[in-house]
Amino acid sequence: MPAVRRTCALALLLPLTLAAQERPLALTGARIFPVAGPVIENGTLVVQGGKILAVGAAGRVSIPAGAEVRNVSGRVLIPGLVDTHSHIGDGDAADRSSPTQGEVRILDAIDIHSDNIRRAQAGGITTVNIMPGSGHLMGGQTAYLKLRHGRTINDLLYCDDPLTGICGGFKMANGTNPRGAPPWPGTRGKAASLVRERFVKALDYRRRLELARADTTKRVERDLEMEALVQVLEGKRVVHHHTHRYDDILTVLRLREEFGFRVVLQHVTEGWRVAREIAAAGVPCSIILIDSPGGKLEAMNLSMDNGRILDSAGALVAFHTDDGITDSRFFLRSAAFGVRAGLPRTRALEALTIAGAKMLDLADRVGSLEPGKDADFVLLSGDPFSIYTHVEETWAGGERVFDRGNPADRAYATGAFRLMRDLETHTDDHSDVEGGR
Repeated sequence: MPAVRRTCALALLLPLTLAAQERPLALTGARIFPVAGPVIENGTLVVQGGKILAVGAAGRVSIPAGAEVRNVSGRVLIPGLVDTHSHIGDGDAADRSSPTQGEVRILDAIDIHSDNIRRAQAGGITTVNIMPGSGHLMGGQTAYLKLRHGRTINDLLYCDDPLTGICGGFKMANGTNPRGAPPWPGTRGKAASLVRERFVKALDYRRRLELARADTTKRVERDLEMEALVQVLEGKRVVHHHTHRYDDILTVLRLREEFGFRVVLQHVTEGWRVAREIAAAGVPCSIILIDSPGGKLEAMNLSMDNGRILDSAGALVAFHTDDGITDSRFFLRSAAFGVRAGLPRTRALEALTIAGAKMLDLADRVGSLEPGKDADFVLLSGDPFSIYTHVEETWAGGERVFDRGNPADRAYATGAFRLMRDLETHTDDHSDVEGGR
């Protein structure tokens, strides 16, 4: 590659450096789906300093003096999408030395400059729960990230300090994934017993910590895995539990009742078979819909009706990508499948936004377009559930992190196979391949 062309390519690969809006920005004329209320047909969204200042119908929203005003008539605005289960960032956390590794932190393994994070931004995702894999009974600590621009992972974490704060949830799994030769469980029963052993040990560890706080002469040797499990027992970390079959789902509900931890059921492939039990337990479901054949045997009863049935039973439902099982660029399509199976449109959009925010304990910041919340929003070319709709812009914390009009960003949206060719030739001609939706 000639030196000048290589320089252009590298420049285009650098993320945009637009800071959170110090000058107010007003987007006018859009059809707005605030999620917190009814659709606004001719709406205005005002953001500044990374926060939403106002949202409402034209004429009812005061636009600050000196604001940048953009007319986006004919476009649709929705909240930034929340992906409750992803593996972007190329993280490789726990190893095969033990089936329970609660001390492992996925944030120590995430590359925030990975291409798949850029593709998630191209799909409108602004908040993500990045998880260790599901090959362990306890895979470790997850990380909640806002997909804004940053130099290091600290710039993306929702917690203030990764050394002292709780920056995510806790990953667990059952079913076939964590099974194997000893010390791995060979049966479902043994898997549940190993999990119980760890929680019983954590209860004892917490008791000894309490005694040590009451009596300073006592000392408790630090145990990183037990520290994480105590946080789970105290409700400070939410368990994100990989589970597919209905009997495995019921095992998770029993463990939750026995030890009192908070849990989000992840995948929940056969949730439709035990929807009443899930709803009665008050446990949220983060589900995945896959339209391609193949996969594991325990997921053979996947049904597009899953979301509708769980929602009708009264369970809180969100969608996730499990990227790379499904591509983050096509996250809106997951909800469209749910709508096709009878899930109400309002519920489907909630399942991409506020429902996931609730599952991550972030509903006070993201998941809907409301004054005071983070300025996370997506500008669409049309209806959220149309196959013809494109994500035109993605904003996270008041920063535009994806712009389909930018050649480099557009390449991430339309397919990696075009990426380097487009960057090397510095062209924005994508007329022959639209990709995406």
